[in-house]
Amino acid sequence: MTNNDQAIATFAGGCFWCMVEPFDQQPGIISVISGYSGGDKVNPTYEEVSRHTTGHYEAVQITYDPELFPYQKLVELFWQQIDPTDPGGQFNDRGQSYQTAIFYHDEAQKQIAEQSKQTLEDSGKFNQPIVTKILPAKIFYPAEESHQDYYKKNRFHYQLYKKGSGREDFINQHWKAKFSQAELKEKLTPIQYHVTQENGTERPFQNEYHDLEAEGIYVDIISGEPLFSSLDKYDAGCGWPSFTKPINRNELDELLDTSHGMRRIEVRSKAADSHLGHIFDDGPIEEGGMRYCINSATLRFVPLAKLDEEGYGRLKKLFD
Repeated sequence: MTNNDQAIATFAGGCFWCMVEPFDQQPGIISVISGYSGGDKVNPTYEEVSRHTTGHYEAVQITYDPELFPYQKLVELFWQQIDPTDPGGQFNDRGQSYQTAIFYHDEAQKQIAEQSKQTLEDSGKFNQPIVTKILPAKIFYPAEESHQDYYKKNRFHYQLYKKGSGREDFINQHWKAKFSQAELKEKLTPIQYHVTQENGTERPFQNEYHDLEAEGIYVDIISGEPLFSSLDKYDAGCGWPSFTKPINRNELDELLDTSHGMRRIEVRSKAADSHLGHIFDDGPIEEGGMRYCINSATLRFVPLAKLDEEGYGRLKKLFD
């Protein structure tokens, strides 16, 4: 652990290239470092660890704000990146250094990790035992610079690797929420269904949130995942809710959209795979220059005063 405002978590989930992005840029995550832990050799190299002779695991060490992103939530997110039933590695990566483990830094982390593992075991989600180890933290050695933030530095190769290794398909199959069209038609209004499922667009200036100025967050109308904050909302004059950035970029997918004879970047909800709107580069320069132009019909507003009541209390710290 560090000071009262920061704490450290360490996870091994197979190839560390794929374990940075899910945690990086989340609210409350201060840094995510790729490295090696669990072994005995001092300052191991990537080549040494890859030979599975040092006892180290490829791991990530996360510095986080426990008030904004509690350890329980970190552990839950960790499970959703791995196959916890695989004792020999992860997906196409085989060998001891690719095995999974939660390295706890204190007794509280140990108890949370063990309870979370037992809950997953009891859920019946998997037909095989949960074999991920829960181990006391050992010295963590940062990996070479070429391995840090690999998903940013080598985006194309990273995407190919994540897909080709089998990790992406496994996550989609086992961890992504699935909604049938019948369920969505029952859950959503006609305009919400049209926009989210049929890539529709609501009328400008005639939608629920385009001129809303209240403090709070905007969550995915289907999954409930927090997507945007009123802190980043501004009046772009376009008639739809506009934001300079999302709460967490990793909750969004950005895809090329060539419909209507235009070339635009579509924004989709990663959790629900629903159409949200588009992103443009004409936003406020001082805020990064981006404009997330989002349909009100894809969102549900949760006022600041109701964040605790609706289970989003940890995000109150964004408004401090």
